[in-house]
Amino acid sequence: MGEPILVTGGTGTLGSALVRRRRDAGEDVSVLSRSPGSGRVVGDLRTRQGLRQAVSGAEVIVHCATTNSGQDVQATRNLVEHARRAGKPHLVYISIVGIEQVPLPYYRAKLEAERLMIESGLPWTILRTTQFHDLIAKISALQRRSPVIAALSGVRFQPISVREVAERLAELAGADPAGRVPDMAGPQVRSHEDLTRAYLLANGLRRRVLRLRPPGSVFRALRSGANLAPDRAVGRVTFEEFLSGG
Repeated sequence: MGEPILVTGGTGTLGSALVRRRRDAGEDVSVLSRSPGSGRVVGDLRTRQGLRQAVSGAEVIVHCATTNSGQDVQATRNLVEHARRAGKPHLVYISIVGIEQVPLPYYRAKLEAERLMIESGLPWTILRTTQFHDLIAKISALQRRSPVIAALSGVRFQPISVREVAERLAELAGADPAGRVPDMAGPQVRSHEDLTRAYLLANGLRRRVLRLRPPGSVFRALRSGANLAPDRAVGRVTFEEFLSGG
């Protein structure tokens, strides 16, 4: 039995995969949640309600929670403050490749959350990854009822398996604090159009793919490859293997 671990966002796509891995290994893992349930501790990162009790006793806190609502920075600040009062837990944070260069508000929030971790005075580890297979598939899935599916012209992605990221996070949670560890990226750099056509083929859909080239700094950064890490193509599962359930 290892050190007690608390996972924020433990019911989400990545968090739940991480929790399963650690529990299968016999680890003492709790999930921070706003609602009670088996293996959960009740607490709210946004309001701080129950947060002091939730972090108490945790030797490792893996921060996977994200809201996409602009509240991620405050939620991380609240977590760090309560963790600091509780002792010296090891903070492990999942982040995204290229957040300094792609001026999305969500990425800016992730960068600020990293800063809060680094300046917390607590031991920390940060892992950045490229986009998950699930996200790339979701972009197409949301359009599947349309006769035309849009893909970003000139934009490439390097999607990675959530399960592989969960494996790496599980390793980091069980190891000593390591600071910023090497980025983790999927096995293939592919155009968004190519990935969109792979989704259509795997789902037996016949749709016209419309190549869009939106203006603006975000898409210029994406077209420049700021979201890629070709020298860190350590993932093994391809997009087609993900789509087939592999």
